[in-house]
Parts: sequence; C-alpha cells; structure tokens
Amino acid sequence: MLLAVDVGNSNIVIGAIKDGKILFEARIATDLIRTSDQYAVEIKDILELYDAKGSDFEGCILSSVVPPLLNSLRTAIRKLTGKIPLTVGPEIRTDLKIAIDNPSQVGGDLLVGAVAALRHYQPPMAIIDMGTATTITVIDREGTFVGGCICPGVRISMEALNTRTAQLPGISLQAPDKVIGKNTIECMQSGLMHGAASMLDGLLSRIEEEAGHKLNVIMTGGISRFVMPLCRHEMTYDKDLLLKGLWVLYEMNR
Repeated sequence: MLLAVDVGNSNIVIGAIKDGKILFEARIATDLIRTSDQYAVEIKDILELYDAKGSDFEGCILSSVVPPLLNSLRTAIRKLTGKIPLTVGPEIRTDLKIAIDNPSQVGGDLLVGAVAALRHYQPPMAIIDMGTATTITVIDREGTFVGGCICPGVRISMEALNTRTAQLPGISLQAPDKVIGKNTIECMQSGLMHGAASMLDGLLSRIEEEAGHKLNVIMTGGISRFVMPLCRHEMTYDKDLLLKGLWVLYEMNR
C-alpha cells in the first residue's frame, strides 16, 4: 500500500493507494507553523480513522507546492512510516515532454496532474485545477506539456472582496439560481461562480483558437465540481487526478 501526500496552499490531501485503487483520501489544513511532530500526529490520527497505521505502507510519495513545508512533511512521514518518501521535483522521472522556457519551474502539482491525465485521458487536452490558484495546463496532440495559464482562485477572489471592501460580507461559495442577483450576497455569488465559469470558458476558447483544434478538458480541485456545471465547454471531472498521478510517478520511480 502506498501513502500519497499532496501539499497544496490551503489543504493537504492524504491518500492510501493499493494496486492503483484509491482506498481512502482525507484533507487537513495547510499550516506553515506546524512542526513535523504535529503533522505526524495529525496524519496518524487520519490513518486511524480508516483503520490504517504507518507500518501498513510499503512506500510513500510526497508532492508540495509549499516549499517551507517540504522538510516538515518529509520528516513527519518518515517518523510515521519509517520510510523516506519519494519527493516530486525536477530530478524525478516523469517521462513527460515539457516545452516551456524553463521546465524546472513547473510546479509539482502541474507535473502530477499532467502525468495522471496522460495515463487516463486522450490528448490534446487542457487540465484545469481549481485550488487556491486556478491553473490550466495544456497538453498537445503528441502529449507534450506546452504551457498554460495561472489565475486567482475563487476563494482568493472572495477573500479580496471581503477584506478590501467596506460593505461586502463573507459569503458561502455557491451559485445562485440566476446570473442577475437580487441582493448583495446573490450578486457576489454570481460574480464569483459565474465569473469563474465565464473566465474558464473564455480562456479555453482562446487556447483552442491558438492551438487550432478542440481540447479534451479535464477538471479537478475542490471548488471545480461547483463551477463545472456553470461552464459551457464539455468537461470531465476527476476529483482524484493528483492521487492517480502520484501513484503513476511512484510506480515509475520505485
């Protein structure tokens, strides 16, 4: 069994995978001030919820877009399992062709998502990951990572409205029934959710125009399942895309 840990800016996803099948996954909050011991205890508690323990895992893999937490999580996993986790980085084998200015700058989450998408879906494609930031990764017909877009995430936009304006409140992220809101909260929800969907549709149309062909669109990330129904492009939702990618990378590098 493989312990897969994906560290995002807002959440850390913890998954157990066996023979390519995800047995369970859980999320804890990303916290820069936690120590390796605190993370070890929290991950241990998560595993116990699913009747698992550190010694059950034959291997571990770690991906992070939060560099200050990399050593803490690596140490926590080693303390918990007795194994040094394989870490996603420039030196890891991906078999991914990357055609951008500086391939070493590609984030671990983008690498993992691209590897998983190429294993499970047909290029050319666009991979949308809606997390703290919203990213679009473009893969061409030959399976080459050719670039993409990075946009503010929906929650970042919501926090900006709440903290940078005097009268706009904090709200829940859900789409109103109509685009034209009838009160402040509905107007904010419409702007955030329909605005995110329109941004994605607009970017995808421009990307397809630039590429000269249609793209197979894969969507993942916490908020994406709420935004996808509002989009006009056909999309496939895969909530486990990054865990699938971590499994592929571990098998490739074990």
